[in-house]
Amino acid sequence: MEFGLFGIIVLIADIYAIYQVLTSAASTGKKVLWTLLILILPILGFIIWLLAGPRGSKAHV
Repeated sequence: MEFGLFGIIVLIADIYAIYQVLTSAASTGKKVLWTLLILILPILGFIIWLLAGPRGSKAHV
């Protein structure tokens, strides 16, 4: 059961990261690359996204 719960947590984190990438102001090419990284390497891709990835499209005032 531990692996099942861990898998669900990783899935939720990856869905959140992909949503943030797709709603960011990054170019289309960067969005595709970030999404592929997160999908191919779910845990490592999420960690890299946390450290260096694009954020949502919140306006800076």
